[in-house]
Parts: sequence; C-alpha cells; structure tokens
Amino acid sequence: MGRAEERRARQRGGRRAAPRRSSGTPSNTGAGESTTVIGNPSAAGGRAAARRAAKGGDGKGRIRRLFTWKKIVGTFLGFCLLGIGAFIALYLAVDVPEDNAAAQAAQRQSNVYKYSDGSTLARDGEVNREIVDLSKVPKKVQKTFVAAENKTFYDDHGIDLKGTARGVLNTLMGKGAQGGSTITQQYVKNYYLSQEQTVSRKLKEMVISLKVDRQMSKDDILAGYINTSYYGRGAYGIQAASQAYYRKDAEKLSVAQGAYLAALLQAPSQYDWHAASETGRRLVTNRWNYVLDNMVEEGWLEQSERQKLTKLPEPQEPRPTAGREGQKGYLIELANRQLEDQLMEQQGITRSQAEAAVVDQGWTITLNVDKKKQAALEKAVKAELTSKLDKKKRKVDANVQAGAVSVDPETGKILALYGGVDYFKHYTSNATRPDYQPASTFKPVILAAALEESAETQSGKPIGANTVYDGTSKRQVVDANGDKVGFAPENEDDQNYGDVTVQTAMNKSINSVFAQMGVDVGMKSVMDVAGKLGMNTENEQAVPAQTLGTMGASPLQMAGVYATLDNHGKKVTPGILKKAEHNSRRVEIPDPIGEQVISAEAADTVTSVLTGVVDDGTARQSVANNPKRSGQKVAGKTGTSDDNKSAWFTGYTPDLVTSVGLFGEDAKTHAQTKMYGAGGFDRVNGGGFPAQIWASYMFGVTDPDARFDLDTDQGAAVRPTWTPTPSEEPTTEEPTDEPTTKEPTEEPTTKEPTEEPTTQEPTEEPTTEEPTDEPTDEPTGDITLDPVRPGNEQ
Repeated sequence: MGRAEERRARQRGGRRAAPRRSSGTPSNTGAGESTTVIGNPSAAGGRAAARRAAKGGDGKGRIRRLFTWKKIVGTFLGFCLLGIGAFIALYLAVDVPEDNAAAQAAQRQSNVYKYSDGSTLARDGEVNREIVDLSKVPKKVQKTFVAAENKTFYDDHGIDLKGTARGVLNTLMGKGAQGGSTITQQYVKNYYLSQEQTVSRKLKEMVISLKVDRQMSKDDILAGYINTSYYGRGAYGIQAASQAYYRKDAEKLSVAQGAYLAALLQAPSQYDWHAASETGRRLVTNRWNYVLDNMVEEGWLEQSERQKLTKLPEPQEPRPTAGREGQKGYLIELANRQLEDQLMEQQGITRSQAEAAVVDQGWTITLNVDKKKQAALEKAVKAELTSKLDKKKRKVDANVQAGAVSVDPETGKILALYGGVDYFKHYTSNATRPDYQPASTFKPVILAAALEESAETQSGKPIGANTVYDGTSKRQVVDANGDKVGFAPENEDDQNYGDVTVQTAMNKSINSVFAQMGVDVGMKSVMDVAGKLGMNTENEQAVPAQTLGTMGASPLQMAGVYATLDNHGKKVTPGILKKAEHNSRRVEIPDPIGEQVISAEAADTVTSVLTGVVDDGTARQSVANNPKRSGQKVAGKTGTSDDNKSAWFTGYTPDLVTSVGLFGEDAKTHAQTKMYGAGGFDRVNGGGFPAQIWASYMFGVTDPDARFDLDTDQGAAVRPTWTPTPSEEPTTEEPTDEPTTKEPTEEPTTKEPTEEPTTQEPTEEPTTEEPTDEPTDEPTGDITLDPVRPGNEQ
C-alpha cells in the first residue's frame, strides 16, 4: 500500500487499516522480522494510537461488541421467556387451598398484656365474626366497598399486575407492601393465606387470585371479602361491624353507613369516630366522601342522592369489652399503636395490615408501665380532681377531662398513663390526644431555642436568664429593623410588669416578653427546636402567635419535650413497649433515647430557670409549698390556654417527668369548651388542679435525695447580674415569701400581681384549694377573661 492509500485509510477513520507487510519483505532498516515503519517511530506510534482511538479503544471496543442491540434484545426476551416459564410452572404447581376460614378463626388468639414486672395487665381479643349472605347486603352498600377499594373489580381478572410487581419489588428491597391489591387479592390474603410480607406469599396470592377469579363469581368474591375483613372494635365481617358501629344488621345499613364501614378498612382504629383524633376524623370524612364520589362516577349512585349525603353518619359508642375497663383500654390502645408503628417501619406494611397482624393474633406484649406508679397516678387524679368535681352542682364540671403521662428521662420508658375517667366512658385518650393548646408550657421551648441559637435581643445583648425585657401588656412586637410585626399579646388580666428579667418572665409567665423573644430568636428557629424536642410542627407556621403555644400537643408529646430537657438535651421519645413476642418471633423495640438534639448547656439552663417557676412563680403553692414534698428538686411550667379550654402543669424531678393536662370538652358533642367555674373556681389555672395532681403523684414516687446535675451558670439559683433600682412603692405589697433576688425591685408594685382576687377563690371549697398568694399563669390568647362566667349563666 502506498502512502497515498494509507492517508486515505486514516481519513476514513481507520475503517480500513493499512496492511502489515509480511515478515518476508525486506524492511528499509534491514531488520528481517520487523514491521515496516514509515516515517519516524514516534509518529508511527501516534498513528497507531489514533487508529485505536478511532475504533473506540480496546476496552470500549470489547464493551461495544459485548453489548450490541441484538444481544440486549435477545437477553431481554430470554429473561421474559424464563419469567413466563417460571410463572406457568408456578401456576400449575399452586392450587387454591381448601376452605381456610375455620383455620384462620382458630388461629386467632387473645393478646396478653403485662406490666413491666411480668404480672398480667389484661387479656384482650374476643373474636366477633358472623358470616352473612351477600343477598342480605343492600346493593348500594355492596358498591361502597368496590368504590373504596377497587373500582375496576368487575372488569379485572383478579390481580393488579402493577401493584403486585411493586409489592414484590418492595419486599425484595426490604420496603414491604405499599397497597394496590385488588379486592380479589385482599380476599385471597384474608381467606386463604396470611398477613406475612414475603415474596413467596405475594406470588402465591397472585396465582391464587387468578384462579379464584376464574372459578368464582364476582359476587362470591365480594361476599368473601366483606365477610373476612377486619373493621376494628374486634369485628370481622360486615355483619359484626354493622352491629358494632350502628347496632343494626347489615341488611338495614344505609349507603352512607356502608360508605363509612368501607372507609374504615384503610385504618380501622385510626378511623373509629369515637376514638379518633381530630386528624383521624378529618381523614375518615375525606375518605367517606371519596367513596361516595366514586360511586357517582361509576354510575352506582345518583348525583341527586349524593348531594343529600353531606354529613358522615356518626357511629354509636363501642360496647364495653372485658379486659379494657378503667385505664386498661388506654394502655392497650397505645401499646397496639406503637407495635403497629414498628411493624409498619420494619416490614413496610400499611396501617390496616399492621392492625390485622396485631389484633387477636396471640401476642404477648409487655409494657414499660410500672404497676405501683400507675396505681399512684390514678389515685392522685381521683384525690385532686374527680372527687372535687360535682356535675350536679356545676354543669361545667361534667366537661373537665384529665390526661397525664409519666416518663423516665434516662430510659424514655412510659411508667404510668392516665387517659380519662374510664375507657368505656371516654374512648379518646386524653394522654395522647394532640388537639389542645399546650399554652405557656411552650415558653421553655422558646428559651431553649434562644440559648441553642445564641440569640440576641434587638440591642445586641445575648439572651439568657438575666436578660431584661419589657413586660408591658399588649406591647407591639418588633423585628430586627424595629418595624412592628402586627402582634401585641396581652398578659394575664392585662397586667403590666415593666422591665423584667427572663427569669421573672418565666416565673410569672409573661406573654409580651416571650412573644418578643420568639421574634428575636427567629420563629423558624423556634419551631425547628420545638420539632427536635419532640413536638409535631410539620404543618405549623413559623409565626409570632406560636409563642403563645397555639399549636396542638398531647401530654405524651409534652412529657417527651421536658424529658429531653431533663436528659440534658438527648432526645427522648416516650415508649410504652418493653417487648412484644409472637410464637417464636420477637419484634425489635427501638431505644427511646436518641441523639443529642440541643446542647446540654442549653437544656440545663432551661431546667435551672424552670426551678424558679416552682420555687418563685405560678406553681409555688401547689408544688414548692406542697406538704407532701420531701425535699425533691423540681423544675416545671404551668400553662392556661385561650378561653381556659386547657390547663397544664408539666414538670420533672431529676428522675421522673410527668405532664398533666386538663381539657374542656362538651360531654355530649365532644367539642372543645371553656372550663370557667369548674370545681368552684373562676378559672382553672395550670397552678391549680394540674399542679396539684402532679405534686400528689410525684412526691409519692420520686427520690427526695435526687439532685439536678446541671451544666449552667445561670437560672433561678443564680443572683441576677442586672441590678434593679429601688422600688417606688412600698414593698409590703409584694408577696412576703417571694425571694427579692429574683424580682427586679424597680418594677412598680402597682403593676406586679398582688394577691389573687377573692372572687377567684372557690365558693364551696376550702381556701387551701387555690392559694391566695399564688400568681396564676395567663390565658395565651389575645382576649381578656369572659365577663360572663358559667356560674352566672346557670
């Protein structure tokens, strides 16, 4: 090949390389066995490299030769044929099992619940099942289940390929089921198989569903589905559910009632109207509407009839069940819920599947609840609250609900819980309900955020226990630029305090101070810290009004927040489960103690400040001066919400945290209501009943010798660095037992809270019930007290 030909070959991108000369051809160098090199050797090497690059390199060339489109398509088709072959083999190998309903019922066993010491708390799980012929279920009620679960039921072949493939893939990846099964698949799982989340079970489910769809009519499949599903309240099947929720046979159900039962299947316990939270009621109402709208869309319900169905038909209250009386029902419900949470997280199953895997499945569940502390808490609520309420004498007394949770801050264990007067008299647990404002018990969170963020005042001074703020009522809150933010909260009884330290503001629960502090810190930072400490802030806005504790919270959540403070900033997520065993399987229970979420110094400083609330503030008489106190060191905070709808005391000793909440709830409608006049008091304050319950319980179960080990140099025990000027008023108007080192003496005493007005003393109770020298905590709304008291209305 000549040089011209070689050049043309290179120009063609190396597709036609110059041939190598034979070994017998003499070279121009005289080397008999070498290849002829044209030009200098380095140039030849470069051209060789260029030719290899033009071909994509040796490695890339091999990859291209290996992964040609023909080979890729061929491999894909091969896998498809292999999969089809495997499925055909599986289809031939798997038969529809014999009737398994009796076996499934026989497998259902009572769950056994135990106290932490191993003694039996309750045995729960009487199976309530009754099969009913589909012909006895109204046609439109039948359609509610199809509309809720599987609109294509009458047209599909029994399986949802996409949903099943997703379920198998999620199981292989350890994510578990994500829903998407047809009614046929759910029936097969309930009737023939089990709730376990394995690939083999899912594949069997798919094959059996295909065969069942061919062998049975759609009506028979639907009948099997609605007769084997779990509806909550221990009810299996539509007949048992109809009786449990509406006290009637299934044949008498209305379409609206049927839609509710169909909606229940997604999350039976969460959607049970009488046990559901506000969120649960909203969710089940949305699903109820979804079911009815789907029925209209499919032509199963006339639009005119749908327009008349505007309100979900509320079911009746559950019937009492052996083993759930008193506080047992509340303890069982929380234990079940936390176990379901673990199964959902570990297996990736849905809430409905988790409930089916827990209820009546023969679990042995040991709780962290201490038998003696549980009894002591129940006794304290009775002694300090329920025995003093008289609904015959005062109508408002019937509307007072109490909830409490007690937690070990070092282990996160829930040692005692009070959910209400009796599970069968009040199904909603007051210990876990998150729908009432925590009010001023939120103020320590604001201070914790200020300390954690090393925040400063508008004048550039670091925020700490001795920082001075203006405590004037209705003072306009201003931002960093000095501009008003449109928020001017009122202090309790519109009380003006003038310049006060943060310690004094916490002691007296001064709204105006913490509203400004929240803006100084930055409300986003405040809400972030609240979330880290354990509050549910996911859907809450970071606005100044939140400084008044206006979001919802439960005693369980607040116990976790304060336990984290008591635990020097290490996150505490209260847990009621000690262990859960099922046959030979044992569920792993996560450690309630998590990571450090705020610094130990920030947490300990808040603790130090909160000792001042007890020794020198709104909880002084009920807690600090309580005759049952044996020297225990206590930190805590009172709270009274807007319109006196809730009142709180959440506090702790070095070894135990307890949150007590009182909630105004209409005895008939269950709507939030005011507690003015309850117990014979003008207003129910956090320093009253809640603090008294707390003290009665805590001072009987805590170590009087335990001491806080705090990493802080500021707080209630430290003399303020700010030196107040002499008071302009006689000091005789100040409470004589109030340490002057904690009160700025330059405050005009006319603006300091004097002794409580005698009009707020109970008219029928001894004066010891409400101390005359105890400053009360404020309502956290922007309103003054109602001029019309419930007592005057009666």
